[in-house]
Amino acid sequence: MGNKDHISTSSSSQSQMVKNKVEDVLQILKKHSPLTPKQEKFCNEACVTRFLKAKGDSVKKAAKQLRASLSWRENLGVDHLIADEFSGEITDGMAYVAGHDDRSRPVVIFRIKQDYLKFRSQKQFTRLLVFTLEVAIQTMSKCVEQLIVLFDASFFRSASGFMNILVAALKIIGEHYPGRLHKAFVIDPPSLFPYLWKGVKAFIELSSITTMVSSLDFDDFPDFNHFTPYPRAASLRFNPSSIPSKASKVGSCSSSRFSFTVSHHFDSVKPWYLTLTDKPSFKVGPTSTPVLGPALISPVNARSYSFASPTARNMNTLRKNFFPSTPLPQKTQVMDHSGINHPRTPKPSFLHSPALFFKKECHLSKTDKCRESFIPFLRFYRRPYDEMIYRSKMKPPLGGLISIVSPQIRRRHMSVSQRF
Repeated sequence: MGNKDHISTSSSSQSQMVKNKVEDVLQILKKHSPLTPKQEKFCNEACVTRFLKAKGDSVKKAAKQLRASLSWRENLGVDHLIADEFSGEITDGMAYVAGHDDRSRPVVIFRIKQDYLKFRSQKQFTRLLVFTLEVAIQTMSKCVEQLIVLFDASFFRSASGFMNILVAALKIIGEHYPGRLHKAFVIDPPSLFPYLWKGVKAFIELSSITTMVSSLDFDDFPDFNHFTPYPRAASLRFNPSSIPSKASKVGSCSSSRFSFTVSHHFDSVKPWYLTLTDKPSFKVGPTSTPVLGPALISPVNARSYSFASPTARNMNTLRKNFFPSTPLPQKTQVMDHSGINHPRTPKPSFLHSPALFFKKECHLSKTDKCRESFIPFLRFYRRPYDEMIYRSKMKPPLGGLISIVSPQIRRRHMSVSQRF
């Protein structure tokens, strides 16, 4: 009982210390300039606590950052952001809340195209980013404070162009939304991006929780194959179904691009042909041979018979000797397995597998850890975008005129969005 009382008293004292620091931060802010009603609503206890944790519980540093964040929000007009300003981006699905994970954290996906900044300014991109983050924060429950961000870089061919967007987004989240980002994933970045990222990540605060993954590593997941992937523009993948395959006869080995067929004559110098699948495949060799027919074509006899191994030449003898001369025991007889001496499997020596002495199965590589951490969010990345489901997550005034004029949109699609 004494330990429980000591733990309860220590927790209550810590909470009281946090409240005192929150009050000190608010007093410093009010001495500088009085807060508006919207600013007072924004600077609640949870918000000030996040700024304190980001600055190591320093009251002066937290107050300075919070004051800068309040002025930034006022200059950007965050309180006046509505969905009508980003109708084109919302229609194309450039930035949206895809759903919530197993811990009720919202998952935000950014699919910004490479030529977006050619027609939009940096301030417009910042407003789109902040609007999407505000929608995600509105969808959070009371016990949730963090979110997950997925940056789809497959539409970019320029590593520097995507680097500018990523660094700007991470800096905005780190400076004005501290403690909000749980994990960030960069999916299919350009080939030169990892080299640029090594030189830049030392100056970014949120680089430790930013991970690069490749969608090609998750093609073997059948659980999410029923989702239609988002159309990709920059990094086009090879589609095997786009090339007609005509090599479907027996004895031909076909892939998505090539086909391997056996010659007509087994004693020819070139007993095989490697051709493209769009050409008609050659027919199989002679079928009049009693032993080697169309159904018995195998990698053993697919070679020239003159170059075949002695095992292949004596195949008929082996097949005859395979069957024992004495009949096998009946099924009703009980065999005594104790008298059978099974050969022991030799243990691997040091020369065979030296890595067995240094392998640690409990530790995974960095690539495997990144791959495992992205698996829970793979379904959000592959799920097709639905504009109406995303609009149903917006609350006034972020929803704009559509949410005011047509409130039945939220009622109609609320049951659909709750599944995610």
